[in-house]
This record gives sequence, C-alpha cells and structure tokens, in this order.
Amino acid sequence: MKLRNILIVVKDIARARKYYHDLFGLDMLLDNDGNMILTEGLVLQQEACWTESLNKEVLPRNNHSELYFEETDIEAFAEKLEQLYPETEYVSKLMTHSWGQKVIRFYDLDGNLIEVGTPTYFNRS
Repeated sequence: MKLRNILIVVKDIARARKYYHDLFGLDMLLDNDGNMILTEGLVLQQEACWTESLNKEVLPRNNHSELYFEETDIEAFAEKLEQLYPETEYVSKLMTHSWGQKVIRFYDLDGNLIEVGTPTYFNRS
C-alpha cells in the first residue's frame, strides 16, 4: 500500500492554488472541477464538494493535523510569507527549538495548519 495524496479543504480553489504556488512552489497537475492535485501530492478540494460528499461541516483551525514543509533558508521564507500574505494568522512566529531546529507555524487562508522547519536529522530528497 502507498499513501498517494493529502487533501485539504479550501473555500476558493483558485486563491488556494495561488497561495501554495507563491509560498511553496507547488504547481497544478490536474484540475477536476473542485478537486485539484498539486505537485508533492497536495490535493485542494473546494469546500462545497467536501461538504456535499460528507454531509458534514468544515471546521477551520481545528488543529487536528498540519502540513509540514522543510526549508533551509527559513528566514527568507518567513520574510516572503510576511510580504506576500501580511494577514497571516500565526501560531508561532519564527523560533528555534532547544535541539536547534528553526520553525514557523501558521494557518493558511482557509485555516489549515502549516509548519515550516529547517531540515532535521537527515536530508530527504
């Protein structure tokens, strides 16, 4: 078995696509009318499609999961985030853990939790 994708719910799929491209360089691979696959396995699903399929309410900022990205030049990333999306709601601004890893944690435009950290124990390609 292989994990293929991670799906997040967004209110405006075009705005979310731009956000994930601007900040993380993710590009669209497939657009299926309300369900968009980006590079690195991230899937954006329009909130209306999600609520219709589950018949459940979407709960932004529920803190049940997060998207984790690694970035070697995290100071430049933090600056880019502030410049491009000054309305960002932070959980924690750029900080350094006791073991030396630098991280920043924030919500995307739809309340999905994101953490960006400097690479940890090993370098994954």
